[in-house]
Amino acid sequence: MTNIRIGNGYDIHKLVSDRPLILGGVQIPHELGLLGHSDADALTHAIMDAMLGALSLGDIGHYFPPSDPQWAGADSLMLLTQVHQLIQDQGWQIGNIDSVVVAERPKLKPHIEKMRDKLAGVLKLQPNQVGIKATTNEKLGPVGREEGICAYAVVLLLAFE
Repeated sequence: MTNIRIGNGYDIHKLVSDRPLILGGVQIPHELGLLGHSDADALTHAIMDAMLGALSLGDIGHYFPPSDPQWAGADSLMLLTQVHQLIQDQGWQIGNIDSVVVAERPKLKPHIEKMRDKLAGVLKLQPNQVGIKATTNEKLGPVGREEGICAYAVVLLLAFE
C-alpha cells in the first residue's frame, strides 16, 4: 500500500540592490536581488514549506528562524538538504514537485532547466520530477510593480508499507 501526502508552500521576498538574485539555487543576472536572512531563494523556500506542510511539520521559520544568526546568508540548497533528510527520516520520499515563480523581470525561462537540474540533484530526483514554471503578475500588486518576487510550490510525498 502507498500512503500519499500533499503539501503546498509560498514565499515572497523584496527586491533590493546589492544582493544577488538566487532562485532554485541558481544565481540569475539581474540588477536587483532578494532580501532575506538567508540567501532569500523564494523558490527553494516555497518547496521546503510544501515538504514540511505535507507532514504537518510546520514551516521553515521553525527550523531556520531569522532570529538565529547561524542562518544569516545561508545557502537555501543546504537548508533544503536538511528538510529533505527530515522527511526521509519520517519514512517519506518525494513523488514530484510542481512550482511557479512570479516575477515581472528578469525573464526566467532561460534559467528554468538549470534550476530544475540543481533542485533535482539536491533532492536525488529525476529532473522530470521537478516542475518549474515562470509567469508575471501582469503589472499588478507588489510583484507586478517589481517590488518583489514570489513562488508557489506543491509537493507530493509517498511512503510505502
